[in-house]
This record gives sequence, C-alpha cells and structure tokens, in this order.
Amino acid sequence: MPLGHPADIKLLHYATEFEFKSFSTEQPMKILVPIKRVVDYNVRVRVKSDGSGVETDGVKMSINPFDEIALEEALRLKEAGIAEEVIVISIGSADVQQQLRTGLAMGADRAIHLSTDQAVQPLTVARGLLNVIEKEQPQIVFLGKQAIDGDNNQTPQMLAALWGRPQATYASKVEVNGSTARVTREVDAGLETLEIDLPAVLSSDLRLNEPRFVKLPDIMKAKRKPLEEQPLAELDIDTSADLQMTHFEPPPKRERGEMLDSPQALVDALKNKGLL
Repeated sequence: MPLGHPADIKLLHYATEFEFKSFSTEQPMKILVPIKRVVDYNVRVRVKSDGSGVETDGVKMSINPFDEIALEEALRLKEAGIAEEVIVISIGSADVQQQLRTGLAMGADRAIHLSTDQAVQPLTVARGLLNVIEKEQPQIVFLGKQAIDGDNNQTPQMLAALWGRPQATYASKVEVNGSTARVTREVDAGLETLEIDLPAVLSSDLRLNEPRFVKLPDIMKAKRKPLEEQPLAELDIDTSADLQMTHFEPPPKRERGEMLDSPQALVDALKNKGLL
C-alpha cells in the first residue's frame, strides 16, 4: 500500500503527533518548489550517435512540465493570500539558472541553485532538498509528480519519507486551510480526496492547472530577484549513485503497415505472425 493512503496518513499523524503540534498557523506560509531542467516537451528527443546519452547541444530546454504546474499552483496560493513566499530550487549545472530565472519571471520570490556538474538521481535530489528544507522550514514542498526525461516518479515519495511528513501525490485539486491541506488526487478508480496536516509534500498531476505565460517585463524583473547558489558537494549528504547508466538507444522503428482487403486476410496475417 503506497504512502499517501489515508491509513498511512493516520498512522503517520499518530507517530509524529508532537512534531505536528509544533507547527504554528500564525507562521507565514512558505512554499518550496523544486524544478528540473529537461528537453522541451515539443522537441523530438534524439540519442547521441555513441549511445552515451541524449542530444542537448542546440536543443531547447525548459522547466519540466509537471514542475511548472506545481509552481503555478504555488503562485496561485500566494495570490490568494494563503502563502507569503514561493521559492524555486533546482539541482544541476550552471545551465539550470535559466529555468530558475523563468520560475522567478512566473512570480517566484527567490531561487536556490544547488550546483553540481554530476548527474543526480532521485534519492540524491531528495537528500539535497531535505537539507534546504531544514534551513528554510517551508510548510509545503510542491513538486511535479515526475520528470519527463527519467519518468522515475520517485523524488516526492522519497522526500516525504526522509522528512517524516505526510504526502499527497497526483494532485488534481489543492485547497489549503490553516494548517491542513485538502488534496483531490487521481487514482485508477477515479478521484480520491485526502486531508493532511502541514508541513507536507505535494506532487502535481497534469490536470491541476494551466501554467501562465511569461511576459517580457516579468523576465526583466526576474533578473533583479535573488538567486542563491550553493555547491551540492558542500552539503552533508551522500551523493553516491546506486544506478549506473551504461547505454542509450532509440526505440526500434515501426514496421511499415500492410493494407488488407478482408477480415479473413487480417486473421490470416495475425496467425502468420503468431499473434493468434
């Protein structure tokens, strides 16, 4: 049973009752939004000729779409007067500052860059985020449910486990009331509504909202907003990789279709291919 089920949340509430009571509703709400730099979803991904990875030279890069949705929801909570500050954070090379500036142009108040030239895996990301959480003390950490490059869908769950806080994943609607959040999430059977205590980890689904368009004046204003940089290596966390990527290859090309003139010919063709 995945963490996020109502029974898990109830057990976690009892196990951390003292910690939950320590949260004051009078404390100004701060939302931390991790974002990832990925190949833009409109770009056709191409594998390098040597199979060492994906081509990124000269390729348009953007904020991971699910992270952008999470940021949009955080900004709407701020505009509704529920949150006071929205912080964007990213882990990676100097290039990710472009996406952090985009997040600032959307409306985030400040940005944090955990710099590293090494590829990081979900557990390392979760550990890095936890280190920042302990300093910033946000009431909500709002992530995209997954990144469109690795499609791991692991970081929100890992972060909630490391932080020891409740989580609500695949959010399609979020309502915050004081020290609780009511989250409608998409599940196989339809919709499920959870009510969890804050602080908590939330992850966004595709239908939560439609992110705003960034205008040129907002881009110019973003240049004056604070962007803090800190080397990931200076954090007291384990950055070792448990998974090694050894080779990349594109999916096999689809065979050319065959036109058949009757249902019986279709049945015969499927039998010849061993599909019937």
